Amino acid sequence: MHRQTKKTSIPKEVKQRVFERDGCCCILCGRPGLPNAHYIRRSQGGMGIEQNIVTLCPKCHNDYDNGFHREDYGRAIKDYLETWYPDFPDEQRVYSKFDWLYKEWT
Repeated sequence: MHRQTKKTSIPKEVKQRVFERDGCCCILCGRPGLPNAHYIRRSQGGMGIEQNIVTLCPKCHNDYDNGFHREDYGRAIKDYLETWYPDFPDEQRVYSKFDWLYKEWT
């Protein structure tokens, strides 16, 4: 498996923690949902970490992924994630093959 694919996939443990954190419901509308929505898209390198994953119902997830409400939902998701992880920057939600280099210099 490619390193980026591995980093953007959502491990079972992360899904469980996110599901519990979100109360098993869509954080946007409150309906039952699944913990498999990336705030920062996988295609943009969004990692499968709990700071980047939220629980969404199928309708909200589809609307978010397909751009029907991408901007509004994105702001709501970011606000929600910031209540849990207040000082977690978006840069740390994105996979970089040079992460090891940044860690050595900081």
